[in-house]
Amino acid sequence: MTDAVLPAIADAPPVAAPTTSLTAKTRRRQALAYLQAAPMALVFLVFFVVPLGLTLIVSFWEYNEYEIIPSFTVQNYIDVFEGCLNTADACTTVRTYLSTLKFCALTWAFTLVIGFTVAYFVAFHVRSRTMQMALFLVCTIPFWTSNVIRMISWIPLLGRNGLVNDTLMGMGLIKSPIEGLLYSDFSVVLAFVHLNTVFMIVPIFNSMARIDRALIEAAYDSGATGWQTLWNVVVPLAKPGIAIGSIFVITLVMGDFVTVGVMGGQQIASVGKVIQVQMSALQLPAAAANAVVLLGAVMLMIVAMTRLIDLRKEL
Repeated sequence: MTDAVLPAIADAPPVAAPTTSLTAKTRRRQALAYLQAAPMALVFLVFFVVPLGLTLIVSFWEYNEYEIIPSFTVQNYIDVFEGCLNTADACTTVRTYLSTLKFCALTWAFTLVIGFTVAYFVAFHVRSRTMQMALFLVCTIPFWTSNVIRMISWIPLLGRNGLVNDTLMGMGLIKSPIEGLLYSDFSVVLAFVHLNTVFMIVPIFNSMARIDRALIEAAYDSGATGWQTLWNVVVPLAKPGIAIGSIFVITLVMGDFVTVGVMGGQQIASVGKVIQVQMSALQLPAAAANAVVLLGAVMLMIVAMTRLIDLRKEL
């Protein structure tokens, strides 16, 4: 009888190990992870998702000179793109976006050059960590004051009787004051570069600080010149910082209306300025529709940049 039972036991399939405790631990870990993320998710929901949802809802409401009517309509979006199908002449919305994109492109180019140069100097030429932090503190000192105050500080310099014109006339370089220094595209771009360069410096420096210095030495040992090392080693490894800084600068410039208003003398159009004027006139549904269109345009630009650089992979 024993001999008959032994083969049966040997042929029986192995008994699976109990997984109840393992599954319970996994569920507890997942629950703990969700619990840890809950406060930030709540803040994100209250201060980001809900306002965007309300803006989207209001953009479909009707309005007139006296009241806002919570009734569904797409007329606000039709008004935004009114005349844009006419290929002979650009509509107001297209011209406004082209003006804003011009400021965006110029600001991005200047902040990229300045930010990359400063970040490269701090990352590769300043050896002391203390000195690096001190230089970063110097970069953040302008943030101790209001953006408006920093913009207004340019007026005594760039005005018709400002320091720049007086200095140039005193040196005999010009005979009459230069009119285009203030309340012009130049002053708007200058203010944007002044305000947003630090947003390009910090992420690029963070990317450069993570570059293994052995790669730089290997490039030089292989006979590469300084420019070849910069272009083929430093720039590719700094792409995540460049992309993050570009996203910061582009989003800030696209929605800005204070800088355009102050430095442009209320004479230069931008998308943010249009929205601000509509809100001042209590045309909230029209302003909400323009805000939704602006959000869509900015998101398309960000998606395009993330297509060029996979931030998740690079980071």
